Parts: sequence; C-alpha cells; structure tokens
Amino acid sequence: MSAQAAIRTYLPFETPILELESKVAELKTLQAEGKGVQIGDEISKLEQKAKAALVDMYAKLTPWQKTLVARHPERPHCLEFVHGLIEDFTPLAGDRYFAEDEAIIGGMGRFRGRSVMVLGNEKGSDTEGRIKHNFGMAKPEGYRKAVRLMEMADRFNLPVITFVDTPGAYPGIGAEERGQAEAIARSTECCLRLGVPVVSVIVGEGGSGGAIAIATANRILMLEHAIYSVISPEGAASIIWRDSNKKEEAATNMKITAQDLDQLGVIDVIIREPVGGAHRDREQVITSTGNAISRAIAEFDGKSPQEIRQQREDRFMNIGRL
Repeated sequence: MSAQAAIRTYLPFETPILELESKVAELKTLQAEGKGVQIGDEISKLEQKAKAALVDMYAKLTPWQKTLVARHPERPHCLEFVHGLIEDFTPLAGDRYFAEDEAIIGGMGRFRGRSVMVLGNEKGSDTEGRIKHNFGMAKPEGYRKAVRLMEMADRFNLPVITFVDTPGAYPGIGAEERGQAEAIARSTECCLRLGVPVVSVIVGEGGSGGAIAIATANRILMLEHAIYSVISPEGAASIIWRDSNKKEEAATNMKITAQDLDQLGVIDVIIREPVGGAHRDREQVITSTGNAISRAIAEFDGKSPQEIRQQREDRFMNIGRL
C-alpha cells in the first residue's frame, strides 16, 4: 500500500499509525526491489511498533473517535454481511404503495440451516453505490417495505435478522410529504407485535428512529466500535449548544458507544472487532457476527409466539428502570 493510498483509509486520529505503516510499506518496496536486502530487522521492529501503537490507541478511543470508526467508508456494510452469512438470498423489493427504496434491502434466505428474513440499511461502498442507496437513509417506502417483509416473516414463521447502519431516516421534503414519521412508527410497532424472534445487529451507525424502526428486537447485538443514538453528535451539539463544533462533548455525554449502552441495558451483546476496526479484517467480523446471531436466535427455540412477544415487550419496558 502506498502512502497516498493509506491516507484515504486512515482516520484523522490515526496519523501516527499511518506514518509507521507507510514507512513499513516503503521499506518493503525497497527490499522487494533489492535495494535494501539488510533491512529485514528494521521492518520487523517497525511492524511491531505500529501494531503496539494501534493496540494502545484502540484500547482508549473516545466516544467521538468511535463515531469516526463507525462511519469509516471501508467498514463492512449490510450487503457484505448478507453475502457472507446468508445462503440462497432472494431479494424482495417494493412497498406495494409507492416505490422501491434501495436504502433498505430485504429478502429471504438460509442462515446456518434456518430459513430467515433479512433486512438492513445499505450505505453503499463507492460513490455510485452511495448515491443508489441514498447513503443508507431510508424514505417512507423503505420502512413500509420493511413492514411488508416482517409481516411475511411472521406469517411463515421465519426469524428476522436486521443489520442496522444508517445516520438516520431521510429528512427530505418528499419523505415528509409521504409520511416519514408515520412509516417509522408503524415499522417500530410491527417489530413489537411479531411472533417470531427478531435479532438486530448495529454494524455501524444506529441513527435515530431510522435505526430503531428495524431494531426493536428481542436481542440487540452491536459491533465493538459501532454507535447507537437518538441523534448524531453534530445534531445534538447544534440543538443544545447552537454549535456543531461541540460534537465531541455531545458524543461523550450522549452515551452512544457499545460499552455505555451495554451498561445501560439498551443492547445485549458486544461483538469484538479486530484491533483497528472492522474494516481491517472484514471476514473475521462477519464470522463473529454470524456466531453471535446464531446464539441469539437459538435462545428462542421452542418458545411460543406469545412468549417471544412478551420477552420483547418486557425488554424495552425495562430499559431505564432502576
């Protein structure tokens, strides 16, 4: 990897790591060209130094730094989890009212021998994909599609798996004209009345009602450096202090990290990420996520629809109680 390529994938606070790993890459290039045959020891020392620095840095990330990691452009997105975990995935489109919304993908498939319904926010992995998927920000038709597919899952007794990764629902005029708030509310209500297990995974950003509309689940799993909040840190800072530059202070006070939310009882499981974030070893993260989902669904084997509904209702009613 060249230093220029590295700059595009490193976050601002990772500059010390960038410098070390760029130097390692330069030395390896020299060694490969036969211009530095005796620098193997130096390369090894620098690699160890870079690894130790990365471990130390990620052991004490601030909430704002975790926000940046959760938004990393190379972080695995919904479709990567679907392709890595779901066999025979058959996408289903349209809300049967207005249009298809590419910001929420959905369909049926098989997860480790089980037939399941899958939903998720897809941000896109390149410029064309981000535009196609509207950066993961769904419109009313996206949530109405989600309701249609969840009701189908309930009818055919299929567990529902959702992958949440959105900065929030789309705030445009057209979306508001078509009933954005009502669509989010109905999707949330639909999650609550399902008689099948719902397992949600916050894989990046879990932003506002746009996230909870498909994350009102029996079990909520969260990647180690993901975030989950009622509003973005920038939005909260703008409202509270009239100054979006106070976003770091807002991120700290909002308790948006997996570790904070685990202590508060908002989520159930934290899925460990590789040192440096999920984007550094996507296959490992996808496998770990699959293992966590499998354990979560198995908890509801043999339970009746009423028991599943009651557990989900109790779970949310107990949040915030002392």
